[in-house]
Amino acid sequence: MFSQVLMVQLAIAAGVTALATGLFLAPLSAQLDDQAMRRALAIAQTTAAETHLDDALESSRPTRHGPVQNEAERIRAATGAEYVVIMDKRGVRWSHTDPDEIGRHVSTDPSAALSGQDVMQIDEGTLGRSARGKVPLRDEDGKVVGAVSVGIAYESVQERLLSTVPQLLAYAGGTLAVGALAAYLVSRRLQRRTHDLAFSDISALLAEREAMLHGIREGFLALDKHGRIRLMNDEAQRLLDLRIEDTGRSLEAALPPGRTTDVLAGRVSGADLLAVSGQRVLVANRMPTDDGGAVVTLRDRTELERLGRELDGTRGLIDALRAQDHEHANRLHTLLGLLELGLHEEAVEFVTQAVGVHRVTAEQVTERVHDPLLAALLVGKATVATERGVSLSVSPDTHLPDRLVDPPSLVTILGNLVDNALDATSGERDAQLEAEIRADGRTAVVRVSDNGPGVPEERRAEIFTEGWTTKEPPAHGQRGIGLALVRRLAERYGGSAEVGERPGGGAVFTVTVPDALSDELPEPRETAPQNATRDTHATRRAVARSRRPEDATEAGR
Repeated sequence: MFSQVLMVQLAIAAGVTALATGLFLAPLSAQLDDQAMRRALAIAQTTAAETHLDDALESSRPTRHGPVQNEAERIRAATGAEYVVIMDKRGVRWSHTDPDEIGRHVSTDPSAALSGQDVMQIDEGTLGRSARGKVPLRDEDGKVVGAVSVGIAYESVQERLLSTVPQLLAYAGGTLAVGALAAYLVSRRLQRRTHDLAFSDISALLAEREAMLHGIREGFLALDKHGRIRLMNDEAQRLLDLRIEDTGRSLEAALPPGRTTDVLAGRVSGADLLAVSGQRVLVANRMPTDDGGAVVTLRDRTELERLGRELDGTRGLIDALRAQDHEHANRLHTLLGLLELGLHEEAVEFVTQAVGVHRVTAEQVTERVHDPLLAALLVGKATVATERGVSLSVSPDTHLPDRLVDPPSLVTILGNLVDNALDATSGERDAQLEAEIRADGRTAVVRVSDNGPGVPEERRAEIFTEGWTTKEPPAHGQRGIGLALVRRLAERYGGSAEVGERPGGGAVFTVTVPDALSDELPEPRETAPQNATRDTHATRRAVARSRRPEDATEAGR
Protein backbone atom coordinates (compact mmCIF):
# COMPACT_ATOMS: atom_id res chain seq x y z
CA MET A 1 0.00 0.00 0.00
CA PHE A 2 2.96 2.31 0.71
CA SER A 3 4.21 2.16 -2.88
CA GLN A 4 0.73 2.56 -4.37
CA VAL A 5 -0.09 5.59 -2.26
CA LEU A 6 3.33 7.11 -2.98
CA MET A 7 2.94 6.67 -6.75
CA VAL A 8 -0.55 8.14 -6.68
CA GLN A 9 0.64 11.14 -4.67
CA LEU A 10 3.64 11.66 -6.98
CA ALA A 11 1.38 11.49 -10.02
CA ILE A 12 -0.95 14.02 -8.45
CA ALA A 13 1.95 16.33 -7.54
CA ALA A 14 3.42 16.08 -11.06
CA GLY A 15 0.04 16.67 -12.66
CA VAL A 16 -0.67 19.69 -10.48
CA THR A 17 2.79 21.11 -11.23
CA ALA A 18 2.35 20.64 -14.99
CA LEU A 19 -1.11 22.17 -14.88
CA ALA A 20 0.12 25.16 -12.87
CA THR A 21 3.01 25.64 -15.32
CA GLY A 22 0.66 25.52 -18.30
CA LEU A 23 -1.77 27.90 -16.66
CA PHE A 24 1.11 30.29 -16.05
CA LEU A 25 2.58 30.06 -19.57
CA ALA A 26 -0.74 30.64 -21.34
CA PRO A 27 -1.37 34.16 -19.94
CA LEU A 28 2.35 34.92 -20.13
CA SER A 29 2.33 34.34 -23.93
CA ALA A 30 -0.73 36.54 -24.35
CA GLN A 31 0.85 39.19 -22.14
CA LEU A 32 4.06 39.19 -24.19
CA ASP A 33 2.04 39.50 -27.43
CA ASP A 34 0.15 42.45 -26.02
CA GLN A 35 3.34 44.15 -24.89
CA ALA A 36 4.91 43.72 -28.37
CA MET A 37 1.83 45.13 -30.11
CA ARG A 38 1.69 48.11 -27.76
CA ARG A 39 5.39 48.76 -28.32
CA ALA A 40 4.89 48.68 -32.10
CA LEU A 41 1.90 51.04 -31.77
CA ALA A 42 3.90 53.45 -29.61
CA ILE A 43 6.76 53.57 -32.18
CA ALA A 44 4.23 54.14 -34.96
CA GLN A 45 2.57 56.95 -33.02
CA THR A 46 5.96 58.59 -32.38
CA THR A 47 6.90 58.31 -36.07
CA ALA A 48 3.59 59.80 -37.19
CA ALA A 49 4.20 62.74 -34.88
CA GLU A 50 7.20 63.84 -36.98
CA THR A 51 6.05 67.12 -38.61
CA HIS A 52 8.07 66.93 -41.83
CA LEU A 53 6.87 63.50 -42.98
CA ASP A 54 3.58 64.80 -44.40
CA ASP A 55 5.49 67.49 -46.36
CA ALA A 56 7.93 64.84 -47.65
CA LEU A 57 5.04 62.72 -48.92
CA GLU A 58 3.68 65.70 -50.87
CA SER A 59 7.00 67.13 -52.17
CA SER A 60 9.03 63.98 -53.06
CA ARG A 61 8.72 60.57 -54.63
CA PRO A 62 9.12 57.08 -53.06
CA THR A 63 12.81 56.26 -53.70
CA ARG A 64 15.57 54.24 -52.01
CA HIS A 65 17.34 57.30 -50.69
CA GLY A 66 14.47 59.69 -50.29
CA PRO A 67 13.88 61.65 -47.08
CA VAL A 68 10.99 59.37 -45.99
CA GLN A 69 13.11 56.21 -46.34
CA ASN A 70 16.02 57.79 -44.52
CA GLU A 71 13.83 58.90 -41.59
CA ALA A 72 12.13 55.54 -41.36
CA GLU A 73 15.41 53.65 -41.27
CA ARG A 74 16.75 55.99 -38.61
CA ILE A 75 13.76 55.33 -36.40
CA ARG A 76 13.91 51.57 -37.03
CA ALA A 77 17.59 51.45 -36.06
CA ALA A 78 16.95 53.55 -32.97
CA THR A 79 13.97 51.54 -31.67
CA GLY A 80 15.00 48.03 -32.69
CA ALA A 81 11.81 47.49 -34.69
CA GLU A 82 11.76 44.91 -37.45
CA TYR A 83 10.41 47.44 -39.94
CA VAL A 84 8.99 50.97 -40.16
CA VAL A 85 6.78 51.37 -43.24
CA ILE A 86 5.34 54.73 -44.25
CA MET A 87 2.63 54.68 -46.94
CA ASP A 88 0.53 57.26 -48.72
CA LYS A 89 -3.26 57.28 -49.04
CA ARG A 90 -3.11 54.76 -51.85
CA GLY A 91 -1.28 52.19 -49.71
CA VAL A 92 2.00 52.59 -51.60
CA ARG A 93 5.15 52.13 -49.54
CA TRP A 94 7.55 55.10 -49.17
CA SER A 95 9.87 53.21 -46.85
CA HIS A 96 10.73 49.58 -46.17
CA THR A 97 13.54 47.45 -44.78
CA ASP A 98 13.92 45.96 -48.26
CA PRO A 99 14.44 48.90 -50.68
CA ASP A 100 13.03 46.80 -53.53
CA GLU A 101 9.57 46.96 -51.84
CA ILE A 102 9.53 50.79 -51.95
CA GLY A 103 6.91 52.04 -54.44
CA ARG A 104 4.83 48.84 -54.15
CA HIS A 105 1.47 48.37 -52.55
CA VAL A 106 1.48 47.05 -48.96
CA SER A 107 0.68 43.35 -48.44
CA THR A 108 -1.95 43.83 -45.75
CA ASP A 109 -5.13 45.88 -45.75
CA PRO A 110 -4.32 49.52 -44.68
CA SER A 111 -7.92 50.75 -44.78
CA ALA A 112 -8.42 50.91 -41.01
CA ALA A 113 -5.35 53.08 -40.43
CA LEU A 114 -6.07 55.27 -43.51
CA SER A 115 -9.58 55.84 -42.13
CA GLY A 116 -8.10 57.39 -38.97
CA GLN A 117 -8.03 54.35 -36.58
CA ASP A 118 -5.15 52.94 -34.52
CA VAL A 119 -4.62 49.21 -35.13
CA MET A 120 -2.79 46.52 -33.08
CA GLN A 121 -2.52 42.97 -34.40
CA ILE A 122 -0.42 39.87 -34.95
CA ASP A 123 -0.26 39.30 -38.69
CA GLU A 124 1.73 37.78 -41.57
CA GLY A 125 3.55 40.12 -43.99
CA THR A 126 6.42 40.13 -46.45
CA LEU A 127 8.85 39.80 -43.54
CA GLY A 128 6.93 37.00 -41.86
CA ARG A 129 4.83 36.96 -38.69
CA SER A 130 5.10 40.09 -36.53
CA ALA A 131 3.38 42.17 -33.90
CA ARG A 132 2.12 45.27 -35.68
CA GLY A 133 0.95 48.72 -34.79
CA LYS A 134 -0.62 51.02 -37.46
CA VAL A 135 -1.60 54.68 -37.03
CA PRO A 136 -2.81 57.36 -39.49
CA LEU A 137 -0.37 60.08 -40.71
CA ARG A 138 -1.96 63.53 -40.70
CA ASP A 139 -0.93 66.96 -42.05
CA GLU A 140 -1.04 70.24 -40.17
CA ASP A 141 -4.80 70.52 -40.74
CA GLY A 142 -5.40 67.01 -39.34
CA LYS A 143 -6.19 65.52 -42.68
CA VAL A 144 -5.07 61.91 -43.22
CA VAL A 145 -2.35 61.89 -45.88
CA GLY A 146 -0.99 58.40 -45.23
CA ALA A 147 -0.22 55.82 -42.51
CA VAL A 148 2.69 54.46 -40.48
CA SER A 149 3.05 50.71 -39.85
CA VAL A 150 5.65 49.39 -37.39
CA GLY A 151 6.39 45.70 -36.83
CA ILE A 152 8.14 43.83 -34.03
CA ALA A 153 9.54 40.45 -35.05
CA TYR A 154 7.43 37.69 -33.52
CA GLU A 155 10.54 35.58 -33.06
CA SER A 156 11.73 38.03 -30.42
CA VAL A 157 8.45 37.58 -28.53
CA GLN A 158 8.84 33.81 -28.64
CA GLU A 159 12.46 34.17 -27.52
CA ARG A 160 11.33 36.15 -24.48
CA LEU A 161 8.72 33.51 -23.75
CA LEU A 162 11.16 30.66 -24.14
CA SER A 163 13.75 32.42 -22.03
CA THR A 164 11.35 32.30 -19.08
CA VAL A 165 10.66 28.56 -19.46
CA PRO A 166 13.93 27.32 -17.83
CA GLN A 167 13.37 29.54 -14.82
CA LEU A 168 9.74 28.47 -14.62
CA LEU A 169 10.70 24.82 -14.91
CA ALA A 170 13.24 25.32 -12.12
CA TYR A 171 10.50 26.64 -9.87
CA ALA A 172 8.18 23.82 -10.97
CA GLY A 173 10.91 21.25 -10.32
CA GLY A 174 11.47 22.64 -6.82
CA THR A 175 7.74 22.53 -6.15
CA LEU A 176 7.58 18.97 -7.44
CA ALA A 177 10.49 17.97 -5.22
CA VAL A 178 8.80 19.44 -2.15
CA GLY A 179 5.55 17.69 -3.12
CA ALA A 180 7.38 14.39 -3.61
CA LEU A 181 9.05 14.71 -0.21
CA ALA A 182 5.73 15.50 1.43
CA ALA A 183 4.11 12.57 -0.38
CA TYR A 184 6.87 10.27 0.85
CA LEU A 185 6.51 11.43 4.45
CA VAL A 186 2.72 11.07 4.33
CA SER A 187 3.03 7.61 2.81
CA ARG A 188 5.52 6.54 5.47
CA ARG A 189 3.18 7.78 8.20
CA LEU A 190 0.29 5.98 6.56
CA GLN A 191 2.41 2.84 6.37
CA ARG A 192 3.06 2.97 10.10
CA ARG A 193 -0.57 3.72 10.96
CA THR A 194 -1.86 0.84 8.81
CA HIS A 195 0.92 -1.55 9.98
CA ASP A 196 2.07 -1.98 6.36
CA LEU A 197 -1.14 -3.72 5.34
CA ALA A 198 -2.25 -4.01 1.73
CA PHE A 199 -5.59 -2.64 0.58
CA SER A 200 -6.94 -6.17 0.23
CA ASP A 201 -5.90 -6.93 3.82
CA ILE A 202 -7.65 -3.80 5.10
CA SER A 203 -10.79 -4.69 3.17
CA ALA A 204 -10.72 -8.23 4.55
CA LEU A 205 -10.21 -6.96 8.09
CA LEU A 206 -13.15 -4.59 7.72
CA ALA A 207 -15.39 -7.40 6.51
CA GLU A 208 -14.24 -9.66 9.34
CA ARG A 209 -14.80 -6.89 11.89
CA GLU A 210 -18.37 -6.30 10.69
CA ALA A 211 -19.10 -10.03 10.80
CA MET A 212 -17.57 -10.37 14.26
CA LEU A 213 -19.30 -7.29 15.75
CA HIS A 214 -22.74 -8.24 14.52
CA GLY A 215 -22.30 -11.95 15.19
CA ILE A 216 -21.10 -12.04 18.80
CA ARG A 217 -23.65 -12.26 21.59
CA GLU A 218 -21.96 -9.62 23.73
CA GLY A 219 -22.70 -5.94 23.43
CA PHE A 220 -19.88 -3.83 22.01
CA LEU A 221 -19.65 -0.04 22.25
CA ALA A 222 -16.75 2.12 20.98
CA LEU A 223 -16.44 5.71 22.22
CA ASP A 224 -14.21 8.53 20.97
CA LYS A 225 -12.21 10.86 23.22
CA HIS A 226 -15.19 13.20 23.55
CA GLY A 227 -17.47 10.44 24.85
CA ARG A 228 -19.46 10.13 21.63
CA ILE A 229 -20.64 6.77 20.36
CA ARG A 230 -18.40 5.80 17.47
CA LEU A 231 -19.46 2.21 16.89
CA MET A 232 -21.95 -0.27 18.35
CA ASN A 233 -23.16 -3.70 17.40
CA ASP A 234 -26.67 -5.14 17.28
CA GLU A 235 -26.45 -6.65 20.78
CA ALA A 236 -25.46 -3.31 22.32
CA GLN A 237 -28.44 -1.66 20.62
CA ARG A 238 -30.74 -4.32 22.08
CA LEU A 239 -29.31 -4.25 25.60
CA LEU A 240 -29.25 -0.45 25.89
CA ASP A 241 -32.34 0.30 23.77
CA LEU A 242 -30.25 2.37 21.34
CA ARG A 243 -30.91 3.19 17.70
CA ILE A 244 -28.50 3.36 14.79
CA GLU A 245 -29.21 7.12 14.71
CA ASP A 246 -27.50 7.42 18.11
CA THR A 247 -24.11 6.86 16.48
CA GLY A 248 -22.17 10.10 16.81
CA ARG A 249 -24.16 11.27 19.84
CA SER A 250 -22.79 11.52 23.38
CA LEU A 251 -23.73 8.94 25.99
CA GLU A 252 -25.61 11.57 28.01
CA ALA A 253 -27.77 12.39 24.97
CA ALA A 254 -28.43 8.77 23.99
CA LEU A 255 -29.00 7.23 27.45
CA PRO A 256 -30.96 8.36 30.50
CA PRO A 257 -28.95 9.54 33.51
CA GLY A 258 -28.03 6.87 36.03
CA ARG A 259 -25.46 4.28 36.95
CA THR A 260 -25.48 2.65 33.51
CA THR A 261 -24.45 5.92 31.85
CA ASP A 262 -21.83 6.56 34.56
CA VAL A 263 -20.33 3.08 34.08
CA LEU A 264 -20.14 3.43 30.28
CA ALA A 265 -18.65 6.93 30.54
CA GLY A 266 -15.94 5.75 32.94
CA ARG A 267 -17.14 7.75 35.95
CA VAL A 268 -17.33 4.44 37.86
CA SER A 269 -14.16 2.37 37.76
CA GLY A 270 -13.67 -1.32 38.25
CA ALA A 271 -14.07 -4.66 36.51
CA ASP A 272 -17.33 -6.54 35.89
CA LEU A 273 -19.46 -3.60 36.99
CA LEU A 274 -23.17 -4.25 37.43
CA ALA A 275 -25.68 -2.02 35.67
CA VAL A 276 -29.43 -2.20 35.13
CA SER A 277 -30.93 -1.17 31.78
CA GLY A 278 -34.68 -1.47 31.80
CA GLN A 279 -35.30 -4.92 33.30
CA ARG A 280 -31.95 -6.27 32.11
CA VAL A 281 -29.03 -6.92 34.42
CA LEU A 282 -25.77 -6.10 32.61
CA VAL A 283 -22.10 -6.62 33.42
CA ALA A 284 -19.92 -3.92 31.86
CA ASN A 285 -16.17 -3.72 31.31
CA ARG A 286 -14.53 -0.55 29.99
CA MET A 287 -11.05 -0.40 28.45
CA PRO A 288 -9.41 2.91 27.36
CA THR A 289 -7.83 3.14 23.89
CA ASP A 290 -4.69 4.95 22.75
CA ASP A 291 -6.61 7.75 21.02
CA GLY A 292 -8.32 8.82 24.26
CA GLY A 293 -11.54 6.90 23.63
CA ALA A 294 -12.72 3.64 25.13
CA VAL A 295 -14.21 0.26 24.28
CA VAL A 296 -17.04 -1.11 26.43
CA THR A 297 -18.27 -4.70 26.43
CA LEU A 298 -21.65 -5.65 27.86
CA ARG A 299 -22.84 -9.08 28.98
CA ASP A 300 -26.49 -9.86 29.62
CA ARG A 301 -26.72 -11.55 33.04
CA THR A 302 -30.51 -11.35 33.24
CA GLU A 303 -31.00 -15.04 32.50
CA LEU A 304 -28.15 -16.04 34.79
CA GLU A 305 -29.55 -13.91 37.60
CA ARG A 306 -32.99 -15.40 36.99
CA LEU A 307 -31.61 -18.92 37.20
CA GLY A 308 -29.61 -18.03 40.30
CA ARG A 309 -32.60 -16.54 42.04
CA GLU A 310 -34.65 -19.55 40.99
CA LEU A 311 -32.01 -21.79 42.52
CA ASP A 312 -32.08 -19.78 45.73
CA GLY A 313 -35.88 -19.97 45.72
CA THR A 314 -35.81 -23.72 45.17
CA ARG A 315 -33.36 -24.20 48.02
CA GLY A 316 -35.52 -22.05 50.29
CA LEU A 317 -38.60 -24.02 49.29
CA ILE A 318 -36.81 -27.30 50.00
CA ASP A 319 -35.76 -26.02 53.43
CA ALA A 320 -39.34 -24.87 54.11
CA LEU A 321 -40.77 -28.22 52.99
CA ARG A 322 -38.21 -30.07 55.09
CA ALA A 323 -39.21 -28.01 58.11
CA GLN A 324 -42.89 -28.57 57.38
CA ASP A 325 -42.28 -32.27 57.00
CA HIS A 326 -40.61 -32.32 60.40
CA GLU A 327 -43.48 -30.32 61.87
CA HIS A 328 -46.11 -32.58 60.27
CA ALA A 329 -44.30 -35.64 61.60
CA ASN A 330 -44.47 -34.22 65.13
CA ARG A 331 -48.17 -33.43 64.66
CA LEU A 332 -48.89 -36.92 63.36
CA HIS A 333 -47.09 -38.48 66.32
CA THR A 334 -49.11 -36.28 68.67
CA LEU A 335 -52.33 -37.18 66.86
CA LEU A 336 -51.43 -40.89 66.99
CA GLY A 337 -50.80 -40.64 70.72
CA LEU A 338 -54.12 -38.92 71.36
CA LEU A 339 -55.94 -41.61 69.38
CA GLU A 340 -54.17 -44.44 71.18
CA LEU A 341 -55.08 -42.87 74.49
CA GLY A 342 -58.68 -42.65 73.38
CA LEU A 343 -58.77 -38.87 73.60
CA HIS A 344 -60.83 -38.44 70.44
CA GLU A 345 -62.25 -35.02 71.20
CA GLU A 346 -58.79 -33.67 71.98
CA ALA A 347 -57.54 -35.20 68.70
CA VAL A 348 -60.29 -33.42 66.71
CA GLU A 349 -59.52 -30.11 68.45
CA PHE A 350 -55.80 -30.55 67.75
CA VAL A 351 -56.37 -31.18 63.99
CA THR A 352 -58.80 -28.25 63.75
CA GLN A 353 -56.32 -25.92 65.41
CA ALA A 354 -53.42 -27.05 63.15
CA VAL A 355 -55.45 -26.55 59.94
CA GLY A 356 -56.87 -23.25 61.22
CA VAL A 357 -53.42 -21.60 61.34
CA HIS A 358 -53.07 -21.81 57.57
CA ARG A 359 -56.73 -20.97 57.01
CA VAL A 360 -56.53 -17.77 59.06
CA THR A 361 -53.47 -16.63 57.09
CA ALA A 362 -55.15 -17.21 53.72
CA GLU A 363 -58.36 -15.53 54.86
CA GLN A 364 -56.54 -12.46 56.09
CA VAL A 365 -54.76 -12.04 52.73
CA THR A 366 -57.64 -12.79 50.38
CA GLU A 367 -60.02 -10.49 52.27
CA ARG A 368 -57.74 -7.52 51.60
CA VAL A 369 -55.83 -8.42 48.39
CA HIS A 370 -58.13 -9.42 45.53
CA ASP A 371 -55.42 -9.87 42.90
CA PRO A 372 -54.60 -13.62 42.79
CA LEU A 373 -50.89 -13.22 42.04
CA LEU A 374 -50.20 -10.82 44.90
CA ALA A 375 -52.43 -12.82 47.28
CA ALA A 376 -50.54 -16.03 46.45
CA LEU A 377 -47.24 -14.21 46.89
CA LEU A 378 -48.16 -12.97 50.39
CA VAL A 379 -49.46 -16.39 51.46
CA GLY A 380 -46.29 -18.08 50.26
CA LYS A 381 -44.03 -15.46 51.84
CA ALA A 382 -45.91 -15.83 55.14
CA THR A 383 -45.15 -19.54 55.18
CA VAL A 384 -41.47 -18.95 54.35
CA ALA A 385 -41.24 -16.23 57.00
CA THR A 386 -42.69 -18.58 59.62
CA GLU A 387 -40.10 -21.23 58.79
CA ARG A 388 -37.33 -18.62 59.09
CA GLY A 389 -38.56 -17.48 62.49
CA VAL A 390 -40.05 -14.19 61.27
CA SER A 391 -43.60 -13.07 61.94
CA LEU A 392 -45.10 -11.68 58.71
CA SER A 393 -48.35 -9.80 59.07
CA VAL A 394 -50.60 -7.93 56.67
CA SER A 395 -51.35 -4.31 57.61
CA PRO A 396 -54.99 -3.50 58.44
CA ASP A 397 -54.75 -0.67 55.88
CA THR A 398 -54.13 -3.18 53.09
CA HIS A 399 -56.79 -3.12 50.40
CA LEU A 400 -56.17 -3.83 46.72
CA PRO A 401 -58.98 -4.44 44.20
CA ASP A 402 -58.53 -6.76 41.23
CA ARG A 403 -57.88 -3.93 38.76
CA LEU A 404 -54.11 -4.05 38.30
CA VAL A 405 -52.82 -3.05 34.88
CA ASP A 406 -49.49 -4.88 35.25
CA PRO A 407 -49.63 -7.42 38.13
CA PRO A 408 -46.15 -8.93 37.44
CA SER A 409 -44.49 -5.56 38.09
CA LEU A 410 -46.22 -5.25 41.49
CA VAL A 411 -45.28 -8.88 42.25
CA THR A 412 -41.62 -8.06 41.49
CA ILE A 413 -41.70 -4.95 43.70
CA LEU A 414 -43.44 -6.61 46.67
CA GLY A 415 -41.42 -9.84 46.38
CA ASN A 416 -38.08 -8.02 46.41
CA LEU A 417 -39.06 -5.84 49.35
CA VAL A 418 -40.28 -8.82 51.41
CA ASP A 419 -37.19 -10.89 50.58
CA ASN A 420 -34.99 -7.95 51.51
CA ALA A 421 -36.79 -7.57 54.85
CA LEU A 422 -36.56 -11.32 55.55
CA ASP A 423 -32.82 -11.24 54.98
CA ALA A 424 -32.51 -8.27 57.35
CA THR A 425 -34.55 -9.79 60.18
CA SER A 426 -33.62 -13.48 59.95
CA GLY A 427 -31.82 -14.52 63.09
CA GLU A 428 -33.09 -11.52 65.04
CA ARG A 429 -34.98 -12.03 68.28
CA ASP A 430 -38.74 -11.40 68.00
CA ALA A 431 -38.34 -10.62 64.26
CA GLN A 432 -41.38 -8.94 62.76
CA LEU A 433 -42.31 -7.91 59.24
CA GLU A 434 -45.41 -6.08 58.06
CA ALA A 435 -46.56 -5.79 54.44
CA GLU A 436 -49.04 -3.24 53.18
CA ILE A 437 -50.36 -2.78 49.67
CA ARG A 438 -53.25 -0.45 49.02
CA ALA A 439 -54.93 1.49 46.26
CA ASP A 440 -55.13 5.28 46.36
CA GLY A 441 -57.33 6.03 43.36
CA ARG A 442 -55.39 4.62 40.42
CA THR A 443 -52.11 4.70 42.36
CA ALA A 444 -50.74 1.61 44.09
CA VAL A 445 -48.73 2.10 47.30
CA VAL A 446 -46.51 -0.76 48.51
CA ARG A 447 -45.01 -0.48 52.01
CA VAL A 448 -42.89 -3.10 53.79
CA SER A 449 -41.51 -2.49 57.29
CA ASP A 450 -39.38 -4.60 59.59
CA ASN A 451 -37.72 -4.34 62.99
CA GLY A 452 -34.26 -5.22 61.68
CA PRO A 453 -31.10 -3.09 61.99
CA GLY A 454 -32.50 -0.42 59.66
CA VAL A 455 -30.68 1.73 57.08
CA PRO A 456 -28.40 4.59 58.21
CA GLU A 457 -29.57 7.97 56.99
CA GLU A 458 -26.35 8.63 55.08
CA ARG A 459 -26.81 5.34 53.17
CA ARG A 460 -30.44 5.77 52.14
CA ALA A 461 -29.58 7.48 48.87
CA GLU A 462 -27.19 4.67 47.86
CA ILE A 463 -29.28 1.64 48.72
CA PHE A 464 -31.23 1.80 45.41
CA THR A 465 -28.00 1.93 43.36
CA GLU A 466 -27.07 -1.05 41.22
CA GLY A 467 -24.38 -3.17 42.84
CA TRP A 468 -24.65 -1.63 46.31
CA THR A 469 -24.95 -4.24 49.05
CA THR A 470 -23.63 -5.15 52.48
CA LYS A 471 -24.16 -8.89 52.01
CA GLU A 472 -21.82 -11.56 50.81
CA PRO A 473 -22.55 -12.41 47.15
CA PRO A 474 -24.01 -15.88 46.44
CA ALA A 475 -22.08 -18.50 44.56
CA HIS A 476 -23.98 -17.91 41.32
CA GLY A 477 -23.42 -14.17 40.98
CA GLN A 478 -23.63 -10.78 42.64
CA ARG A 479 -26.04 -8.91 44.85
CA GLY A 480 -27.28 -5.34 44.81
CA ILE A 481 -29.80 -5.71 42.00
CA GLY A 482 -33.25 -6.20 43.55
CA LEU A 483 -33.78 -2.71 45.00
CA ALA A 484 -32.40 -1.16 41.82
CA LEU A 485 -35.05 -3.04 39.85
CA VAL A 486 -37.71 -1.88 42.33
CA ARG A 487 -36.79 1.75 41.80
CA ARG A 488 -36.52 1.29 38.04
CA LEU A 489 -40.02 -0.24 37.85
CA ALA A 490 -41.49 2.55 39.99
CA GLU A 491 -39.83 5.27 37.92
CA ARG A 492 -41.07 3.66 34.72
CA TYR A 493 -44.61 4.52 35.83
CA GLY A 494 -43.57 7.96 37.10
CA GLY A 495 -43.44 6.83 40.74
CA SER A 496 -40.75 6.65 43.40
CA ALA A 497 -39.05 4.31 45.88
CA GLU A 498 -38.01 5.56 49.31
CA VAL A 499 -36.65 4.15 52.55
CA GLY A 500 -37.21 5.57 56.03
CA GLU A 501 -36.99 4.64 59.69
CA ARG A 502 -39.63 2.50 61.38
CA PRO A 503 -40.96 3.75 64.73
CA GLY A 504 -39.20 1.73 67.39
CA GLY A 505 -36.31 0.81 65.10
CA GLY A 506 -35.98 -0.85 61.72
CA ALA A 507 -36.66 0.21 58.15
CA VAL A 508 -39.72 1.16 56.10
CA PHE A 509 -39.64 0.84 52.33
CA THR A 510 -42.36 2.74 50.44
CA VAL A 511 -42.93 2.40 46.69
CA THR A 512 -45.50 4.50 44.84
CA VAL A 513 -46.70 3.34 41.41
CA PRO A 514 -49.06 5.79 39.64
CA ASP A 515 -51.63 4.52 37.14
CA ALA A 516 -51.15 0.96 38.35
CA LEU A 517 -54.91 0.33 38.48
CA SER A 518 -57.48 0.59 35.72
CA ASP A 519 -60.93 2.15 35.88
CA GLU A 520 -62.62 -0.96 34.50
CA LEU A 521 -64.65 -3.19 36.81
CA PRO A 522 -63.08 -6.66 37.37
CA GLU A 523 -64.83 -9.86 36.48
CA PRO A 524 -66.48 -11.72 39.42
CA ARG A 525 -64.12 -14.02 41.28
CA GLU A 526 -64.46 -16.54 44.07
CA THR A 527 -65.16 -15.13 47.48
CA ALA A 528 -62.54 -15.16 50.17
CA PRO A 529 -64.07 -17.95 52.30
CA GLN A 530 -64.11 -20.27 49.30
CA ASN A 531 -60.48 -19.52 48.62
CA ALA A 532 -59.64 -19.98 52.27
CA THR A 533 -60.50 -23.70 52.23
CA ARG A 534 -57.38 -24.65 50.36
CA ASP A 535 -55.39 -27.46 51.89
CA THR A 536 -51.69 -27.71 52.68
CA HIS A 537 -50.84 -28.54 49.05
CA ALA A 538 -52.45 -25.28 47.90
CA THR A 539 -50.31 -23.43 50.41
CA ARG A 540 -47.23 -25.08 49.02
CA ARG A 541 -48.24 -24.08 45.49
CA ALA A 542 -48.60 -20.50 46.74
CA VAL A 543 -45.10 -20.74 48.18
CA ALA A 544 -43.80 -21.98 44.83
CA ARG A 545 -45.57 -19.20 42.93
CA SER A 546 -44.21 -16.63 45.35
CA ARG A 547 -40.73 -17.71 44.37
CA ARG A 548 -41.05 -17.10 40.64
CA PRO A 549 -37.68 -16.02 39.17
CA GLU A 550 -38.80 -12.51 38.40
CA ASP A 551 -40.17 -12.06 41.93
CA ALA A 552 -37.28 -13.52 43.88
CA THR A 553 -34.61 -10.99 42.90
CA GLU A 554 -32.68 -10.16 46.02
CA ALA A 555 -31.38 -6.73 46.95
CA GLY A 556 -28.57 -5.65 49.23
CA ARG A 557 -29.31 -3.41 52.16
